[in-house]
Formats: sequence, structure tokens, C-alpha cells
Amino acid sequence: MDAPTTTSGENGMSGGSGWFTPRSAPPAPPPDSPELVPAQRPAPAVEEGSADAILIRRTMAEIGPIADKVTSYFYALLFVRHPELRALFPAAMDSQRERLLKALLTAAEHLDNTSVLVDYLQSLGRGHRKYGTRAEHYPAVGECLIGALSRYAASVWSPEAEAAWVRAYTTISQVMIDAAAADELRAPAWWQAEIVTHDLRTPDVAVLTVRPGQPYPFLAGQYTSVETPWWPRVWRHYSFASAPRSDGLLTFHVKAVPAGWVSNALVHRARPGDVIRLGPPTGSMTVDHTTDSGLLCLGGGTGIAPIKALVEDVAERGARRPVEVFYGARTDHDLYDIDTMLRLQQSHPWLSVRAVIDQLAHIQLPDALREYGPWNEYDAYLSGPPGMIRSGIDTLRDIGIPSGRIRHDSVEELLVVGN
Repeated sequence: MDAPTTTSGENGMSGGSGWFTPRSAPPAPPPDSPELVPAQRPAPAVEEGSADAILIRRTMAEIGPIADKVTSYFYALLFVRHPELRALFPAAMDSQRERLLKALLTAAEHLDNTSVLVDYLQSLGRGHRKYGTRAEHYPAVGECLIGALSRYAASVWSPEAEAAWVRAYTTISQVMIDAAAADELRAPAWWQAEIVTHDLRTPDVAVLTVRPGQPYPFLAGQYTSVETPWWPRVWRHYSFASAPRSDGLLTFHVKAVPAGWVSNALVHRARPGDVIRLGPPTGSMTVDHTTDSGLLCLGGGTGIAPIKALVEDVAERGARRPVEVFYGARTDHDLYDIDTMLRLQQSHPWLSVRAVIDQLAHIQLPDALREYGPWNEYDAYLSGPPGMIRSGIDTLRDIGIPSGRIRHDSVEELLVVGN
């Protein structure tokens, strides 16, 4: 998931209660009940979760079919009540604005899923630093969130529902604020990085190597957000295509997609010498080096990038744990990095690489897993298009891999799986 665009500005909550006002973040260091729903819509016989979570899920069910209207009204409120915020949003408003509201609603919906939710929110809080977000900016968002929900979920809205959302948003915003404040003490909001090589592997896939201007700590399997000089304030996520290197260089695989502002710029416009910005590293699709379990890796398209990084990570540890890689593509033309993966296989006898080409095999990548195995002693890693991740998770569960041993690079999907 791309880091959601957040709001920024000088004002807090205007003319209303202080419900959404979180405690202030620590200063920067010196330079150096009863009735849950209205009677006309009785609750189902059994609903699991806390009272607040139940009320929030009912609200979500109500606004689901009209999410676009809720989003438009939310931003109309935000920009009318806080006009100073509008100029801070990027030109790619349609896609960026959906991410902020979707992130807040997703977090609220998974309120009871504490372990997954906190990691998600802490990552968002750290990532929002690159937009210049500060603690005092959150109240305006909370105010307008409640305004939009109360308008479009009127049939299930009540004082109890509003109180539940107030508590949820207060919790959500405080976790993000605290994470950002802690991160400020140890890392910059973003890093500058110079492109040193640009390798066009296919007409729409490029492999970029960049040199950060200062040390950039990350783990194999993680991803970051990237901003180009051609589209200021528009950030998109890309996974690291290698494990950390001694020379500090970072590699990304980028596929130009239709109407993809950042991806098309990186593939077709970027050249060595250009300078981009990187947000903080994030993601939990990392190797647990405290075990010797095998790794079952599914990479689709440019999703092979973090899989390659995981293989390098295992190799650098000197472990001989088995690693099975399924590299999926629609056509053989899309296997743009197969030579690299086969060279790794030749160097490491514990590594097996299988290409699964839809056009030739007439089989989807996840289904190919059923022909091999068993995978009971493996941890699974998935990276690629959302549809592949969803079907891959279903397949892995069906063949007996517990959800706790399935990792992937989509934060929104992670919340769904964790629930």
C-alpha cells in the first residue's frame, strides 16, 4: 500500500470539542451500554468484538457502497474548514486522497486486532513525517472524518457510535504521533538518493540503482516510498531488490503502469545523475533468522525484487536452509530477472527456482504450489499483484500453512489476514 497522503497545516480543530486533540508529541531535540444501534435496525444475533469495534464495523458496512461519496465529502469538509491544507496535497489528488481516508477507516475497522494494528499505525506515523505532518494536524482530520461519517451513515449513527469513533481515532492518531516523535530522534524524514545506474530490462521495466546521501538502514524484504523531482509530493512504494550492501547502494525494480505518474517517470524519464527522495523503510516481510525453517517464496512480476533480496539475505548469513522460489509471469518476456535468479541457484545448492508462465502452463502461480511440497516446515513469502497475493494466501492456507507463517508485502492485505 502506498503511504497515505496526510494533511498538514497550522490549525487544529476549529470551533468544537477537543475530543480529537491528542497529547502533544515530545519536542524535537536540540539542534546538534446500553443501546448500540437504533431500534429500526436491530443488531445481528451474534457479533464478535468489543462494543466499539462492533459499532465501527456497522458504520463501515453502511458506507461501503458509497465510499466515493464519503471520500469526496470528507475532503470538501477538510478544505472548506481548513483551506490552508489544500495547497499541500499533490497534483495526483484522486489516488492520493483515497489512501488517507482508507487507511483511517481500515485501522478503525480492525480496532481489536491490536498487534497487527499497532505495527501498521506506527509505520504510517513514521511515513507521514515526509509530508511534514505534526501532532497538531491530526485534529482537523478527525473532525472532518466524523462529519463525513455522520452524514453518510445516518441510519446507524448514534451518540454511542460517535463516541466509539472518537475513541478509535484518538487511539489511532496517538499511536501515529508517538511513532513519528520517536522516529524523529533517530532518522531523517526522508533521504536524498542519486540514481547511479538505469537498466531498461523490457520496454516497461527498469532496474534502478541509487546511492543515498547518508546511511540508509533497512532489512531485506522491506520496501520504501519514492518521490521523483517531476511529481513533488507524489510518493509510491517500491521494494528493495537486494539485501543491504557494504557499498550502501540500493536497487529497485520498477514497472511503468498506465497513468502511473511515478513509475513512468522512473522508467522512461529518469537517468543517472537524477536525484530522488526516499521515505523510511517499512514492511514485515523479513526473514526470521532465529529458526531454520525453509522459505517458500512466490514472486509475481516485479514482485520478484524483494524475493531476490530475501535469497541474498539467507546466503549472507551462511545458512543452508532450503529456499524454494516460484517466479510467476504472464509470458516468458515478463521473466526479466530470471537470469539473475538462475545464477543465484547455481551458486547456492539450497536454492531452487521455478518459473511459472501463465501463457505456457495455463496455470496460475499459486496453483503451481499444489504440484510440489509438502510445505509444512516452510515459512511462506508472497510479493506481487494484490490478486496474486490474495489467491496465494488462500492456496497456502488450503495446503496447511498457518496464517502466522505467511508473510507478504501488502499492508492492507496484512490487516485483512491478521483479522
